[in-house]
Amino acid sequence: MSPKIPLNPKIPRSRPSVVVTGATSATGQAITMELARTGFAVIAACRTREKAEALRERAARTGPPVRTVVVDVADATSTVRAFTEIATMTGGGPWAVVNNADFAQPGAVEDVDDELARRQLETNLLAPARIARLVLPSMRARRRGRIVNVSCLAGRVTMPMLGWYCASKQGLEAVTDALRMECAPFGVRVSMVEPWSYGSRLWAGSSQLLPQSRVSAYRKQYEAAGEPVRRGARNREPAPGEVARAVRRALTERRPRSRYPVGGGARSTAALDALAPTAASDWAKMIATGLREAPPRLARVIGLPLP
Repeated sequence: MSPKIPLNPKIPRSRPSVVVTGATSATGQAITMELARTGFAVIAACRTREKAEALRERAARTGPPVRTVVVDVADATSTVRAFTEIATMTGGGPWAVVNNADFAQPGAVEDVDDELARRQLETNLLAPARIARLVLPSMRARRRGRIVNVSCLAGRVTMPMLGWYCASKQGLEAVTDALRMECAPFGVRVSMVEPWSYGSRLWAGSSQLLPQSRVSAYRKQYEAAGEPVRRGARNREPAPGEVARAVRRALTERRPRSRYPVGGGARSTAALDALAPTAASDWAKMIATGLREAPPRLARVIGLPLP
């Protein structure tokens, strides 16, 4: 039996405190461990006590200990309660926050009902804004602090069958840009980390959320959409460690950049989408998600299955 890990082991106050939300996902764990090894006093925000304990045990085995809080960032009451606890743990409030918690709600805009759309926006967009409201007063009082919001390619490029997810990430980009300018006079720096992530991990974690309506006009596309996206992105999708290192740079560089693209496809795809004619871009995206069939010759070149 493994030794019992204390809920919140004591960490010297001289180490800057950083809260990481979504800390039990693959990327969240990588960020948590990277920052702990760097010397930050990491507070990992987890959805359940069981996940929090597992993360503490892993951290204790592999490096410096981390503290944890249990929070559902999509729930305002849970978030206020957790950040009140964090204020006590840190002597007033954390030095930095990394907003990593998110999920992807797939489905055609027509098929995603109001409840699912609200949950998507609540988690990916409203939660980071709510957390900013909770931590900014203490950061302003100290005239120092950092906020890092983790977005992805969806913040720049819209794909069919992911409209609500893209809306949440593009909204997060806008809110982050506004925060960066609003907070600068108070010594608080705000950055965005943008991994390429239309690939296997996104779809593997979200395929069960696809609308199951048998009368949907898009039911055939739901059956076909995931695999072309996975196949096209698998080799270009950044590993969690790459994202974690970008977060570390955003927290440690003297003059952090506004954006940290991660992965070879992030810059090129965003630039191509912005520069290409809309009709051409739409055509390519529709082929990628099964809304249109690629001509046989093109399908062979890009590796799509032939009918």
